Amino acid sequence: MKIAVTYENGNVFQHFGRTEQFKIYDITDGKVTSAQVAGTDGNGHGALAGMLVEWNVDTLICGGIGAGAQAALAQSGIRLFGGVSGSADDAVNAFLAGKLAYNPDIQCDHHGHHGEEHQCGEEHHCGEGKGCAGNGEA
Repeated sequence: MKIAVTYENGNVFQHFGRTEQFKIYDITDGKVTSAQVAGTDGNGHGALAGMLVEWNVDTLICGGIGAGAQAALAQSGIRLFGGVSGSADDAVNAFLAGKLAYNPDIQCDHHGHHGEEHQCGEEHHCGEGKGCAGNGEA
């Protein structure tokens, strides 16, 4: 099993389509056997699902994620656990223990009217409406 986490400074990054790094965990017998940080080389949104497929990732843990990216992941057979915040390592350990708190209905629309993108913290519907993944991030 390979788990990818959107990653920034040790934490789950809150914008799937804008993540600059993933932390990739190799799992054997329910335990982390290795982990490495991989850059996205400036790729965003649509290309990220393809990168995860190339890396043989089968599970993604992230914060906010839009419907298009969710569809791309589903089409690629990658399981999604969105709406997660905090330490990336802690999230993976919680996942492996069957105790990961996530939002199965995560929906983050980063596209405003007329195709303009908002910056996180602006009013939008994501998680509970308090910023991406409903965690109050500004």
